[in-house]
Amino acid sequence: MDYIVNFEKVDKGSLPLVGGKNASLGEMIKAGIRVPPGFAVTTDSYLSFIIETEIEDKIYDTLSDLNPDDVETLNKASAEVQRMIKGGSMSNELQLAIKNGYSDLCKECCTDNVPVAVRSSATAEDLPTASFAGQQETYLWVQGAAQVSEGVKKCWASLFTPRAISYRIKNNFPHEKVLISVGIQKMVNSKAAGVMFTLNPTNGDPSKVVIEGSWGLGETVVSGSVNPDKFVVDKVLMEASEKTISNKHIECIFDPSKGEVVNADVDPNMQDACCIEDEELKALVKMGKEIEAHYGRPMDIEWAIDKDMPFPENMFIVQARPETVWSQREKGSVLGKKSGYELLMEKALSTIKLKS
Repeated sequence: MDYIVNFEKVDKGSLPLVGGKNASLGEMIKAGIRVPPGFAVTTDSYLSFIIETEIEDKIYDTLSDLNPDDVETLNKASAEVQRMIKGGSMSNELQLAIKNGYSDLCKECCTDNVPVAVRSSATAEDLPTASFAGQQETYLWVQGAAQVSEGVKKCWASLFTPRAISYRIKNNFPHEKVLISVGIQKMVNSKAAGVMFTLNPTNGDPSKVVIEGSWGLGETVVSGSVNPDKFVVDKVLMEASEKTISNKHIECIFDPSKGEVVNADVDPNMQDACCIEDEELKALVKMGKEIEAHYGRPMDIEWAIDKDMPFPENMFIVQARPETVWSQREKGSVLGKKSGYELLMEKALSTIKLKS
């Protein structure tokens, strides 16, 4: 049984083994997209854990016949299941596999104690027709094999948050059919990070890429705790038609004195400064277009720019999933009677007028 598998060895066909998020990371690596290295703790590892600790039947018995609208009962069931998982002991074989995987990643990154993100990756996650994204947990800047193993158990437990349980019941996803993998990915020491949509999420315009970003790690943008800089970029001209620079008062960074990720005040001189250079903006748009072309559909992407590396090696994609709002609507014209494709071609073939 494969307890762990390197990202480079998985792709979209690996979803049952490594979940949606990890499968997407492997798929992008194979497509030539710059993704931080890492490995996945497989769904087989999760299954072996709940079977060997003899909690499998207890979990599903606890979740049977739940009313998703009964908040008190739902919270109680969730707490009980998570307690069982967090309190269980991994087998020696699984602990050794995670330890060896982390050790190999440290060697690849030329450091003894590489900081990693420990991210949940469920098998029903990042699907074009469902919105499971964000229901499970992520732990940032985890260091050391023992802490990674604990993070893995916490991610497994997060498959059974009240929100996740309720969503599965209401959408007829049987609990026992949704498995979870965990991604162990090298942290990007971000000077700036954020999200990117390969269409305009406000109106569905496929001729635009919309990028939002802020200082530090991307969690402030994803959580909505900061008002990010925003760029609307034309896919053909690769130029920003809209650029909004916001006051970014906090940043998510690693605090060495506390040994954890914290929200810190941004230097006053940086709060109103643009977080992305022009060359970085164009590089992000190029990467977004490549990802969209590879998947053949609009995408919702998370990106990060490493402060310790030179451009363009510092540009990373840390997650990508299908865009699920406009992609599920009926295809129609964006402006007037013209389709998105017609708008793109019109823009590409238009004559440039020069002033004499």
